Amino acid sequence: MIYRDFQDMKLSALGFGAMRLPVIDGDDSRIDEAAAFRMVDTAMAAGINYYDTAWGYHGENSETVMGKALKNYPRDQFYVATKFPGYDPSNWGKVKEIFEEQLEKLQVEYFDFYLFHNVCEMNIDAYLNDEKYGIYSYLMEQKKNGRIRHLGFSCHGNEDVLKRFLDAYGKNMEFCQLQLNYLDWTFQNGREKVSLLDEWSIPVWVMEPLRGGKLAGLKPEYEAELKALRPDEEIPAWAFRFLQSIPSVTVILSGMSNQEQLEKNLKTFEIDRKLGDTEMKTLMRVADRMLSVGTVPCTACHYCVSHCPQGLDIPQLIALYNEHVYTGGGFIAPMAISALPEDKRPQACLQCRSCEQVCPQQIRISEVLADFSEKLG
Repeated sequence: MIYRDFQDMKLSALGFGAMRLPVIDGDDSRIDEAAAFRMVDTAMAAGINYYDTAWGYHGENSETVMGKALKNYPRDQFYVATKFPGYDPSNWGKVKEIFEEQLEKLQVEYFDFYLFHNVCEMNIDAYLNDEKYGIYSYLMEQKKNGRIRHLGFSCHGNEDVLKRFLDAYGKNMEFCQLQLNYLDWTFQNGREKVSLLDEWSIPVWVMEPLRGGKLAGLKPEYEAELKALRPDEEIPAWAFRFLQSIPSVTVILSGMSNQEQLEKNLKTFEIDRKLGDTEMKTLMRVADRMLSVGTVPCTACHYCVSHCPQGLDIPQLIALYNEHVYTGGGFIAPMAISALPEDKRPQACLQCRSCEQVCPQQIRISEVLADFSEKLG
């Protein structure tokens, strides 16, 4: 197992994510405990020492199952991480209640790592309103009392959201968990987000390294290009090698759903094989071609914005449209759209086509926004 230094600790570069544990009859809330326990036993034997869960995973059952699994091991042999579920507005005033219940569910007296969960457009104001909700103050108090060893946050928001959170709390954040992979390096401005965190000297924890499985298998022509460079490298491993090549990445979380996935990932993390320049350029070219299929080629020149009578941020809306279309749905685009005023959402488009008259890419913007509105329901 590869290890990375974090302060005075050595963390396994591969972290065990407990969001996609094996389940019974396809029911996400019914975890197959025997299979999950076997996976944890295998992970521990192979040297994984970082275990990540959260309040909402598996219908609020993930923490309980992971608590049972980790209870079989001495407390100093693993690091456990969980999160305050601020993605749900009904939780904003319950930080103490939820924190205490999480300790009980995980059967621990302290958390090694604790996160503000999913800092994004929808909840950034609540997270920053400490006078009203007291989330930050409470978590800082728990850190002072030793019940949180290391405090950080996960972020699905855009760069502006990330910057606002860092400007407010960055001096006390020890790590940040980002959705990062060789598609989102450009698709979700991962490069810029990592650069911003580097300015704050905040290391990166990675979620969705395989983008929900999209990078576990590629089209034959893409696989052939990569195999020509590394014949012995499995295709999913390229996603991990890409992340191993980013200096500020410390822990790479993988939500493994079965024993086979776990064992393949363990083999990948036996050695550190960073990508060379040629390999990195080839992978980025593959990513560009993958992202060009089915997405709108907006360059964010903003000419359209000055011609929109509604004042819509059309490049932002198209970026969210591309995310939604490429992912095949998901929560990121609906979450970001819900944070916008109603008169700035896709359905506010008047279909006047004024924007299209100045678009250098000749994008049929009105049709894109109409399609987006329909997809969002």
